[in-house]
Parts: sequence; structure tokens; C-alpha cells
Amino acid sequence: MLGVAAAGWAYWHLNGNIRSVDINGALGDDRPARPVTAPSASPSGSPVPTGALNILVLGSDSRGGEENQELGGGDSEGARSDTAMVVHLDAGRTAATVVSIPRDTLVTRPSCPLPSGEQTREASGAMFNSAYALGGPVCAVKTVETLTGVRMDHYVEIDFSGFAELVDALGGVTVTTDVDIDDDKSHLRLEAGTHHLDGTEALGLARTRYGLEGGSDLARIELQQKLVKALLERISGTDLLGDPARLYQVADAVTGSLTTDTGLDSLGELTSLGRSLGGLSADDVRTVTMPVEPAPWDANRVVAREPDAGDLWESLR
Repeated sequence: MLGVAAAGWAYWHLNGNIRSVDINGALGDDRPARPVTAPSASPSGSPVPTGALNILVLGSDSRGGEENQELGGGDSEGARSDTAMVVHLDAGRTAATVVSIPRDTLVTRPSCPLPSGEQTREASGAMFNSAYALGGPVCAVKTVETLTGVRMDHYVEIDFSGFAELVDALGGVTVTTDVDIDDDKSHLRLEAGTHHLDGTEALGLARTRYGLEGGSDLARIELQQKLVKALLERISGTDLLGDPARLYQVADAVTGSLTTDTGLDSLGELTSLGRSLGGLSADDVRTVTMPVEPAPWDANRVVAREPDAGDLWESLR
């Protein structure tokens, strides 16, 4: 009875950790079409989703609160979507493509609905990450769909302090860097080479920009993509099912830092998605960056390079 009660409390606690946003309700039908796919069944006979899926994953770099400031978040309030990735899962869920969108990309930011019932104004030549700052997850999703023409089936946001806790719960990650890193803003100093990083160091790596040559956001994206691969390798190499205590610690770190759309806002729905990815390894994941070029009117910003960017997004539809 105690075991059942403990399991029930753990499920209730983890389920209650998850925050959600009704993206579909806010955006309505004015969106790219959703491909029609038919679910199949697993060998055991239980249905698992297997169709192609596109998920917008944002890293929310919170700037407020003592914990975030200690982790290098700065001293201003609010949050910014400094990390944006479109994760495309192929039909069958045996391969995936992760496309990073540089935060400095200049885009047409569409008019977005606000919780107050008002609408933001459309803006051309706006910084990509301004969409989240202005209109939150709803505007971030609409801006990505406007930029790509690809329907985002789901939205997942993880705050950076929670990311550090996740890495610690997994026992750290091993990453190889090609250059020395010395960044006062991200609080990270590493010599070129292979390092096993704890959560704070991994978060510093994800944030590092000014310690890289030219302070380039594209160079930071390369580090973030290496970090994604390292996390996948760490997760696949860790027997979480055989270690209930660590499994709970990882699940608590993930759900405690997670905001999703209402289609993924329960432990059951997240578990179903995880089960559908059971055959996916780090080697099956391709990481790319949206093709960009310097903006003609601002050398410090970039714009999508066509037709390459359009061809990339077409491949994900």
C-alpha cells in the first residue's frame, strides 16, 4: 500500500509540474496545413504514434531571480528565446532532423494574439527572438510557422535553470570543443578538448557566445548542437528504468522546467511520445542550421538564404 501511495504521489507531483499553453486555441485555423498520417501499432499491439511530427523547442533564458543570475542569466527581468530548434521526426520515428534558427535572424513577425484579447502589430525586419519576448509561446510558434511554412505540431519550452538540473540528474555530459572558451558572461572557461560537464558548466556552454571568435551566434549554435547530441548519448547510455531513484530525479528535473502545448501537457502524453522514440539513437539525429547570410542593411544580423532555406523547410513538410 505504501508503494502504491508513493507511486501515486510521484505521478501526481510530476504531472503537476508541467505548465502548458493552448497554442491551437490561440492561433485557430490560420496556420499551415497539418499532414494527415495514420498511426500504426507497436509489435506488442498497443498503439503508438508513428507519423511525422514537427516540434518547436525553445530554450527560455530567464533573466530574473537569484538562481538564474547565479547561473549567468544577467540582472534584467523577463525571458528570451535565445535557443530555438525545430525538431522533425520522420514517419516511423527512426530518424530526426534538428534545425537551429539563429536568434539574430531578421524575419517578418506576424500579428499575434495576446492573452488580453488584443493583437500585436506585424513587423518586417524584426529580430527572430523578439516574437517570444513580445507575445510569448503563441507568437513564437506563429513566427516560426510564418518563416518556415511548416505546421508545428507541438511546442516544448525548457528554462535554462531546469536544463542544468537535468544534466546534473543524468550525471553530467561529455562534450568535445575545438576551441578554447573564456566567457565572463556565461561564467565558463574551458580549454579545447574533451570535458565532462556538470549542469552549470553545460548551461554555460549552451549560453557561451562572447568567448567565441567574433562573438557569433552561429558559433554558439554549433556548441548547442554538440550538447544536444551529448545529451542524447547520455540518456541512451543510462539505464534509467533500472534505477528508479535517478529516473524520478530526471523526470522531476524535466517536468519542473517544462512548458508545453496542451497536446503534451500530461505525463501520459509525454510518456507516449517517449515510447515512440524508443528506437531513436543519437546517430539517427541530424543537426543543421537554417541557411543564412548577412543582412544587406545590417552586418550584425542575418536573413534566410534562399533558395536553400526554403528547400530545407520543404523537406520537413
